[in-house]
Amino acid sequence: MTSFATKHLPSDRDAVAPDGSDVRILLGLGRGGMAHFELGPGKTSLAVTHKTIEAIWFFLSGRGQMWRKLDGHSETVDVYSGICLTIPVGTHFQFRSFGFEPLAAVGVTIPPWPGDGEATVVAGEWEPTAL
Repeated sequence: MTSFATKHLPSDRDAVAPDGSDVRILLGLGRGGMAHFELGPGKTSLAVTHKTIEAIWFFLSGRGQMWRKLDGHSETVDVYSGICLTIPVGTHFQFRSFGFEPLAAVGVTIPPWPGDGEATVVAGEWEPTAL
């Protein structure tokens, strides 16, 4: 039997993601995990790809753009509160924050984040500033 879990969004980051964004770890179960990601105002992440996980992101606040590339197809979409998008396994992706507030999203990883070595830095669409 699995026990129930409840957690409040941590006020301080738990880690810095391989892309340079701040991570606040939320909850997970055997087949998926959830985290809060935040990229500071005017910042651009490093471009990365994941080896084994796929992800779904839901943007909570801020404004910016997300670039994704997979199997020769590339697209850039505007992101802001209410936008949800997928990042299939092997997708190269990068995001950037516009304006005066951080770009914040909740992300679900399937399966749960396995740890160091999952993400690889790749060539992106923009020059990264969140190093």
